[in-house]
Amino acid sequence: MVIFWSIPARHDLKLIYQYIANDSKRYAARVIQDITNKVEILLEFPQIGMKVQEIGEDNVREIGLYSYRILYELRGDTIYIHGVIHKRRNFKPEDLHRV
Repeated sequence: MVIFWSIPARHDLKLIYQYIANDSKRYAARVIQDITNKVEILLEFPQIGMKVQEIGEDNVREIGLYSYRILYELRGDTIYIHGVIHKRRNFKPEDLHRV
């Protein structure tokens, strides 16, 4: 298995870091590290996440951490990280930018 971070997902991490860093750069770095560590668990347990209800496909899943949803898709031996969004965000299927 290999993990591929999409450009939108990388952009999400950057925005999360910038937002949290307004109060604490140290905590912002920790949150980003925790998110990337959580994603690494998928290498061993790719099916651990729940199906994304808004998408309705078995291979599009999410795992949660803090107040974020980490959206990913399983395709063959690749795990595509499509986005990291806040749980309060009004997420619509067209918001998922697939690679």
